[in-house]
Amino acid sequence: MAVRLPHAEHHAQAQAPEVHLVPMRRRHLRGVLRIEAEVYPRPWSLSLFLSELALRSTRAYTVARVDGVVVGYCGLMLTGPDAHVTTIAVDPDWHRSGIGSRLLLHMARQAVARGAAHLTLEVRVSNRPAQELYRKFGFRPAGIRKNYYVETNEDALVMWADDIDQPAYAARLAAIESAVPGTTVVEELAP
Repeated sequence: MAVRLPHAEHHAQAQAPEVHLVPMRRRHLRGVLRIEAEVYPRPWSLSLFLSELALRSTRAYTVARVDGVVVGYCGLMLTGPDAHVTTIAVDPDWHRSGIGSRLLLHMARQAVARGAAHLTLEVRVSNRPAQELYRKFGFRPAGIRKNYYVETNEDALVMWADDIDQPAYAARLAAIESAVPGTTVVEELAP
């Protein structure tokens, strides 16, 4: 059983965490659903995550773990040269500790490895901190989806990052990674 540290103590520990990025599996879903319920007004269901995980040829889902505890996750849908970030969330206790940056770094690199040249996502128009993070990764606003978030009737800002398969974007990712505190360990599945 994981013990949750009080926020101040937890944040001090989070300054330079060792974060393990692993392919999302069924065993991670309890932690994923806990975070999902904390950060989204209309969380994805267990069955939705299971159906996404079953689509291995066109999807990639990753969890971030610290000391064995899921602290964040993200998902990617691949369609030809485009990769779409389907979801990304970080446990509120771990905000501002580089977890979101690590997840986006990993997703961008996975997208390139799987043949994508462009990356896209939607974000709430009111979510300025997320938009700033995405801009750091080269995302630019490309349009608005009216009432995209039906639970709040909030619009989504559609953002795109282009030419992610080019050396300049790889250099951008390397610069972002060098500024993230702590250590990232990427664990791949055994064949």
